[in-house]
Amino acid sequence: MLNRRKALGSVAALAAAGWGLPARARGSDSPLPEVGSTLALPALSLLDGRPWTPEQVQGKVLVVYWWASWCPFCAVQSPHIEALWRAQKARGLEVLALSIDKEAAAAVNYMKARGYSFPAGMLTPDVAKVLPKPDGLPVVVVVKVSGKRGKVLFAEAGEMFPADVEGLKKYL
Repeated sequence: MLNRRKALGSVAALAAAGWGLPARARGSDSPLPEVGSTLALPALSLLDGRPWTPEQVQGKVLVVYWWASWCPFCAVQSPHIEALWRAQKARGLEVLALSIDKEAAAAVNYMKARGYSFPAGMLTPDVAKVLPKPDGLPVVVVVKVSGKRGKVLFAEAGEMFPADVEGLKKYL
């Protein structure tokens, strides 16, 4: 019997790969990181112009969320990421959403139209060199930040169910 989440992840990966987008638009796809491994975290500019550095989230749990304004699976999952962030940020949960849109304006307009306030930046080529996008879309990786790196606590490619997004608070 096919696992529904695996099926959604496969569809998301096929959709992101098969929509005829150039590799730059999709990001630099790489394997999903293994739980227990470490990820480098880059400094970058958020869509609102503020700087973001790993030092700002030192010792906290960080949800790294790769998404795109044109992704139907992201459109379903993003409201749940926003709700999780709003409900848990006082407890120390941090979010870094990385848009793979070609133009920052598309990501900014999308977030503004939907009232999203989670911290978001662009997956630029420089950011992708440090933190490449895993295969699939959307992608969620939860890390515990230490220095300029994060230890992977959870990694999932493809649309997550609302209860599973809400369940990420267990890593706090």
